[in-house]
Amino acid sequence: MPPAVPNPRSSDPRPAEPCPSDPHPSNAPSSNPPPLNSSPSDPHPTNSPSSNPPPSDSPSSGPTPTPERHPGPTPGRKPDHGPNHESDRRPALAPKPRRSTPRTPEVGYVGSGPPTYDAEPTVLPVADPDELDGLVADTVLDGARYGACTLRAVSVRGDSARYRGEPRRDSLLTARFGTGEQALLLVAMATGARATPGAHRAAAEACRWIGRAVGRSHARLAEDIRAGRRGELKSGLHRLTDRSLGKLRASAAEQGIEPEEYAAGLRCLLLPADPECRTRVFFGIGAGGLFRLRDGEWQDIEPRVADVTGEAVVGFGSLPHETPEGDRLTMDLGIATPPSPYEPAPEPPRAPFRFRASVARPGDTLLLCTEGLAEPLRGEPELAEYLTERWSTGGPPGLTGFLADSQTRVKGYADDRTAAAVWET
Repeated sequence: MPPAVPNPRSSDPRPAEPCPSDPHPSNAPSSNPPPLNSSPSDPHPTNSPSSNPPPSDSPSSGPTPTPERHPGPTPGRKPDHGPNHESDRRPALAPKPRRSTPRTPEVGYVGSGPPTYDAEPTVLPVADPDELDGLVADTVLDGARYGACTLRAVSVRGDSARYRGEPRRDSLLTARFGTGEQALLLVAMATGARATPGAHRAAAEACRWIGRAVGRSHARLAEDIRAGRRGELKSGLHRLTDRSLGKLRASAAEQGIEPEEYAAGLRCLLLPADPECRTRVFFGIGAGGLFRLRDGEWQDIEPRVADVTGEAVVGFGSLPHETPEGDRLTMDLGIATPPSPYEPAPEPPRAPFRFRASVARPGDTLLLCTEGLAEPLRGEPELAEYLTERWSTGGPPGLTGFLADSQTRVKGYADDRTAAAVWET
């Protein structure tokens, strides 16, 4: 398509806004994680007009002429990125449109066809008249704006649970601790164990315990985030997470049930309210996703848990060959020793702790979600492309718009969805 022709009546046409250039040279290895979907996709043209209407001003008009309308971006025109832009080195899911581009219309589902279940809630969970405090709403929606970031958070019951009349196993907690620029925002989401009667209660309890732990330590945590003390943050948040989930196991013992029947995965996000601090901290235990939408493409930045490889070393899984006095240790013949009746039974292996502290750039969108949204986002390219178009134009969506986007359905994925997205300005 030929480029748009500027209005001949305008003596100073407005130039197209260039996209920010990549600070990293193109010949240097990229530090960004690989995109969520490396296959290129066709750009969606914008709805801007292809030609300008004639201006209303004329030489015989009054002293105050009507402001002239300038042409919008040409459909299909590749934006001017600069010499070393990241899009020149790898394909993106979709190009980053200009903010003036209208938002892509909402859709009910993406993929090969409509999902099997109904799109709206059908059956309510069974209620106990003596435990009405344990009822869980079908949908929870929240949002805020602090400093340079805008937050949207939602937790929605899955299509499968809606059909069977089961409660939502996901739980969501959003809280602000402190005031002014010293405040710290916490987003906590938990998913209860599958096929257990108290899954929704375990998830809610996990969010409450971590909320109390972070709230009591928020001043120190906010100071460490602003100072960039990643080592102290990781160790401190690991300790708080272990204590919170430990109390969850103690609650299971009080109820007389197995710990694995009253367990939950926990994923959290810390956002400082200080506009000068763009550090975003993720931590937690359990499956889910952490994604970043940057320059029109999704990046999967979920922290990977490194496997321990190589020979065992002293102090890390192996015994020394001899004692300090020089006595040789006897050989372990691998004979099983019966458990002692005076020692507690060994606990099942725990999920690894995940941590990531990253600095956001203006224009980024950070998405933290449970497995119910992470799986279709990784498995269905059309969902990633659709959210790219929806969240790259027009700024952060409103609460109802974010709700509609986050529950865009994909056939074969019917679990609860809980997500928190942060738009950087």
